[in-house]
Amino acid sequence: MFLALGACSALPDKPLRATQYDFGPATATATATASVATTASLPPLALADVEAPGMSDGGTAIVYRLAYADAQQLRPYAQARWSVPPAQLVGQRLRDVLGQRRAVLGASDSAGLARTSGPAPRLLRVELLEFTQLFQSPAASTGLVRLRATLVERTPLGDSLLAQRSFSLQRPAPSADAPGGVRALAAATDALAQALDAWLDTVGR
Repeated sequence: MFLALGACSALPDKPLRATQYDFGPATATATATASVATTASLPPLALADVEAPGMSDGGTAIVYRLAYADAQQLRPYAQARWSVPPAQLVGQRLRDVLGQRRAVLGASDSAGLARTSGPAPRLLRVELLEFTQLFQSPAASTGLVRLRATLVERTPLGDSLLAQRSFSLQRPAPSADAPGGVRALAAATDALAQALDAWLDTVGR
């Protein structure tokens, strides 16, 4: 009996399940800014699925860099994960913000609409280039988001480039850990979505 109990006590504990994070609801600032402008009726926009070249397909790790030690190395948190890949999170937040002032369609939906209702909406392609928590020191970090946006006009002869721009935004993390990085990356994504919306105003007409 004592041997059996001893054997049971030697069994390893169940592995801890990683905590999952998303962006949470849109920030009050983003919602208020967008709601003020809802009186402006803009043409519909097609938004392609956000691509993430260089990032692991389907990867959900929350990653960080130690700029003060080895900025080239990506390090994942062991017990923290995104609920879905970052490209999906960013794409959904872009839809939330851009959709406040215009109808935002999927690329395939807009193609079908063009066949029945005239010219296709302009298409916005987004590449997510960086989505990391960047530590400037052991106690200070920021959420860094970089992306490249390409706006094209779709015609029967193919896509015509209208404009392209790269964006890079950082927001301070409230704590030097995964929850702090999540909050900083969510805030940086919200700010970037607003900047992208403002840029579309300058090239979308």
